[in-house]
This record gives sequence, structure tokens and C-alpha cells, in this order.
Amino acid sequence: MANLIKLEIVTPDRNLLSEDVEYVGAPGVSGEFGVLHNHTPFLTALSIGSLFYKKDGRKYFVFVSGGFTEVTPTKVTVLAEVAEKAEEINLERARKAKERAEQRLLQERERIDYIRAKAAMARAMQRMRAREEATSSGTVSM
Repeated sequence: MANLIKLEIVTPDRNLLSEDVEYVGAPGVSGEFGVLHNHTPFLTALSIGSLFYKKDGRKYFVFVSGGFTEVTPTKVTVLAEVAEKAEEINLERARKAKERAEQRLLQERERIDYIRAKAAMARAMQRMRAREEATSSGTVSM
């Protein structure tokens, strides 16, 4: 199909995904953005959140944390520090990480690295969100 765009997601550990898709939506540092075939080229930094793509009319979700996205008219390349397909996310592990981060945030700010704790909380919450979005769209079962 001529209106597809190649999506590649790469982390330092692996090539997570290489698919021809209809649409890509991702969390940029300046806000979420969407990409269709023949998009204007650009480069942006990624934020923590849920990237999603549409293939065969279905939505698929990927948790991403940090990195960069390069967009060309025919390809979206995501170079992420961390990326996990929604079906790979261990929901219980994410909940426990969120609880640990919440506990660290309740401690005195002088005794902890507050910024690291907030980042850990954001990552845990976004992992949970990606998994829940995938579950509600029917692409992943609980």
C-alpha cells in the first residue's frame, strides 16, 4: 500500500520494531506529534510516554523513555533510551516501581534524589498507561 510509512524503533539493547504502518503518534518534548506517509522531515527529542502506531486499522502501543525521533517522508526512526512493547510490560513490576517512587518522594527532599524519584514515578506511570491503553484497545489481553 502506497500510504504506509516505515516505523523503526531501536534501543541500545535491540531493534525493537521494524514495520510498515499507517500512522505513528509519539510523545515529543514539546508535545505529542503524529506522522503519516509523506510527512515533512524533522528531528525531535522524545519524552516519557506512550508511542502508538496504527497497522491494519488497529492501534499498537510502545512505552518509550528518552531518545530521539527522526521523521522523513517515508520513514520514522525512533532511537529510544528505553522502549517496550505494551505486551512486554510487567504491570505488577510497574506498580511496585511506582509505589517505591511514591515512598521516596514522601521522604525529606534532602535525603533523596528528588528528581530521580520523580523520573522513576513518571516512567512507571507511563508503562502502566501504555499497557492499559493496549488492553483497552484489544491489542493486548490482561
